[in-house]
Amino acid sequence: MLFLLLIFQKGLAQDALQNFGNLRVHENGMVGFHTNLINNGPFDQNLGLVGFYGQQELEVSGTEPVAFYDFEIFAENGLLLSNGLQVRNNINFVIGDLITAKNSSNIATGFVDDAFYIGAANTSHINGYASITNKELFTFPIGDGTRLRSLTLASSQTNAMAKSAYFHEDPNNPLSFNVQFNTNSKENEELEISNVEFWAVESEYPSTVTIKWFPDSFLSLLSDNAQKLRIVGWNKSTQQWEDLGNTAVTGNLESGNITSDLFVPNQYAVVTLAGMENALETLSLASKNYLLTPNGDGANDSFRPIDAENSPNNILNIYNRNGILVYSKINYRNEFDGISNVNSVFKRNKGLPSGVYFYILTLKDTGSKVNGYIYIAR
Repeated sequence: MLFLLLIFQKGLAQDALQNFGNLRVHENGMVGFHTNLINNGPFDQNLGLVGFYGQQELEVSGTEPVAFYDFEIFAENGLLLSNGLQVRNNINFVIGDLITAKNSSNIATGFVDDAFYIGAANTSHINGYASITNKELFTFPIGDGTRLRSLTLASSQTNAMAKSAYFHEDPNNPLSFNVQFNTNSKENEELEISNVEFWAVESEYPSTVTIKWFPDSFLSLLSDNAQKLRIVGWNKSTQQWEDLGNTAVTGNLESGNITSDLFVPNQYAVVTLAGMENALETLSLASKNYLLTPNGDGANDSFRPIDAENSPNNILNIYNRNGILVYSKINYRNEFDGISNVNSVFKRNKGLPSGVYFYILTLKDTGSKVNGYIYIAR
């Protein structure tokens, strides 16, 4: 196994590694950067592992974007991306953030095709824009440098490109935008819109977004009941906040998850959370629980709710015991066989462990919801 370590310390050597030629990391190769990278030549046909390490803030800049296979960040003060960076297999977040400018989505940390990540946390995530290529479902590991505030995008078609970023800013006076998203400009006066945080999300296809909140989201100021929460978006055309719905809510006002109804993200500048007094929706009173034994014997190998068959226009969300979204599907057709399709939870094609899972099935054709439990037995 080849390991190439490039170290340039200020005052002892040059401040950055500059590429003017054609660099490539071969399979099983490992390259560790302890300095800045200025990339002015091809550096995108890589295999192996590339990492950035050190206590100081590091930077990737130059005229040519870079693309790595496996990527690791262990830079305590982060890695500033002044140039595009793509990953084709895995990002390992250890310490430090991947930082991009938040006033534009032109530069982003890109996850290509089946790329995924591990280790995202408050201490290490993407502080800026993340993008996906050729994905239908993805949880963006985004935040503001001190808190991870992921957003899950589930689209009705595969996105050639989609992006998202998180802003711990007041939408009435955002620091990252030269426009205001006035929380008093809204389609419904009953909406109480957050002035603490918001997300940007880009996709051209009808999609749902799932957002997780925490105590510092201060949702008790918006509603007295988590089931009355909504996701709202700033419509670019009407210049007002619109209700984007609530197809699934788990948790309480301190912490939980909420999933929107279908909408086209590109029609909205940003999205955030809101409370709505008359928005309480009642779930089915019938207890509909299921046993799943995905062993290939033809019995109970997949989740087959009759309600979904009777209402093909539906949205399914499945959560584990910790309230983490592990599966999401628009227009569900009995595909769930115990394998997560959320890359931030498990790598694709990895089965979920045996145990109890909670599901919420929104039936668009009948305007109702069904919830219950799925017990996976392997």
